Amino acid sequence: MAFESLTDREKTILTNLINYYISTADPVGSRAIANKFDMGISSATIRNTLQDLEEIGLVQQPHTSAGRIPTDLGYRVYVDYLLKPEMLSDIEKQQIKQTLLREGRGVNEILGQTCKVLSAITTQLGVSIAPKFKSGILKRLNLIPVTSERVMVVIVLKSGLARSMIIEVEVHFKEKELAEVETILNERLSGLSLGEINESITERLANVSGNGKLVKLFIESKDKIWSEPKSEDIYISGAENLVRQPEFKDLLRVSDLMKLLENGSELSEFISNVENEGLIITIGAENKFQDVIDCSLVTSKYKVGKVTGTIGIIGPTRMAYSKLVSVVEYTARTISDLLSDEAKKDSE
Repeated sequence: MAFESLTDREKTILTNLINYYISTADPVGSRAIANKFDMGISSATIRNTLQDLEEIGLVQQPHTSAGRIPTDLGYRVYVDYLLKPEMLSDIEKQQIKQTLLREGRGVNEILGQTCKVLSAITTQLGVSIAPKFKSGILKRLNLIPVTSERVMVVIVLKSGLARSMIIEVEVHFKEKELAEVETILNERLSGLSLGEINESITERLANVSGNGKLVKLFIESKDKIWSEPKSEDIYISGAENLVRQPEFKDLLRVSDLMKLLENGSELSEFISNVENEGLIITIGAENKFQDVIDCSLVTSKYKVGKVTGTIGIIGPTRMAYSKLVSVVEYTARTISDLLSDEAKKDSE
């Protein structure tokens, strides 16, 4: 269906129906639209237009005697062509920024607060996903002896973000030997992305002489050091908001959704792998997971150098998109600025 084929009247009535339905959660009739909105036309004219909109799949009747509700396609037309974002006030912007810094300036603290502030302001489920380091460029690597059998590996990216992990060492080593290996790794790997390093480290270290067992250990540990963490760094907040929504009266639905989020590997990948860097709205059946088939996801990427992560909200398709898109977009920009500032300080 081409949006351009809609008449101005059809566009206005579709917009009014969706806005009314968002606020009431009840099917909307022609008389309700006529009484609520001063359109200068009769309810009979509105009724005929609604029938036309139903024929092209933008609205539907849940019951024969009921009013109409938007379809997923109707919402898609609305958010792509008819939506007018509601600007945030300076007070709301300041509230978001201050809340993000409430528990500290580290990545985990900011992301933990992000899902909370998204949930609080939007009354939906707030979600934030930790940055994906695969595309980050290695600035330096530090090897720090912890015990005679354990080494801390600290990876610092050019963006300033850092990641650390502990690896078990089965060979005895001297601190001088560890320092030599650290120098070799930095000489051969700095300037490459973590993804490139993971794919090519065996070849890049193949002709290293001396400290063979220690070098071999770092080759064999490549998936732990250079790949994304296996644990899903997904933060969620606001499950109680969903319980209050009419669409989630069935607590089993809420339970299924929470299980999907708590075991968040698939959902995290689905949200994170969206190629677009701007705001993304995924509606209803566009979601590939049955547990969110009646939901919309409003997500946006935040960026620190070449490293990106994702934040957003999940809620029923009947959500106040005009306000929510502004909240998600501003929060993503704020996170990018905050983490970039902190990363610069850490790398200085």
